[in-house]
Amino acid sequence: MITKRIIPCLDIQNGRTVKGVQFKALKDAGDPVELARKYADEGADELVFLDITATEEKRQTLVTLVRNVAAAINIPFTVGGGVRTVADAELLLQNGADKVAVNSAALENPELIADLAKRFGSQCIVAAIDAKPIQDKWKVFRMGGKWETEWELLDWSRKVTENGAGEILFTAIDQDGRKNGFANEMLAILSQTVNVPIIASGGAGKITDFITVFKEGKADAALAASVFHYNEITIPLLKKALSNYNIPVRL
Repeated sequence: MITKRIIPCLDIQNGRTVKGVQFKALKDAGDPVELARKYADEGADELVFLDITATEEKRQTLVTLVRNVAAAINIPFTVGGGVRTVADAELLLQNGADKVAVNSAALENPELIADLAKRFGSQCIVAAIDAKPIQDKWKVFRMGGKWETEWELLDWSRKVTENGAGEILFTAIDQDGRKNGFANEMLAILSQTVNVPIIASGGAGKITDFITVFKEGKADAALAASVFHYNEITIPLLKKALSNYNIPVRL
């Protein structure tokens, strides 16, 4: 069986790791390089780094920080935030990223995913999708969850995978930071809709939330931030619990 992945996420603002609730009220969570090293040592399967204000500030991702984080770890490393062009992605890949995540820029120019996949291969391209229910429809948002788009989640997911995205990082905005479980019903539907791995994001609060996202949400990976940053859950303990529930993980 293919093992399920546990992925800590570093949301970066002004060079520091931060965490909020529903993308708001951000609080400092520590030094990105120190946290990255800690998670790699604890057995995280991958690491995600999101420069959360790069797009809004219309600047490139913090390349030096990306390089420093990459030097501190020995696990796959996905970087997003501010990736608007093939050149932006290439710079990150040259400085230690293994994969790049694209969100708002792809909504503005859907062909960007195709251009990136053609240049670097689908295995390098993660479509990051932020969505929440609006009048019974899961609508996709851009610009850090601030602006609603015309796209519905399943339609946009089909579009990005058709264009070559090799993975989807789906964040349920309403769940983010609330620690009351992932959007498992929609995750299960999403996993049946597209044929690429799904990373579930938004809602991790306790170990049972991870068990449920794999068993009921059918996710291929679970991403979390604050429960790891503030030592509410440790990765070794989490993986042992998942294994006890017959969920295949790399121990």
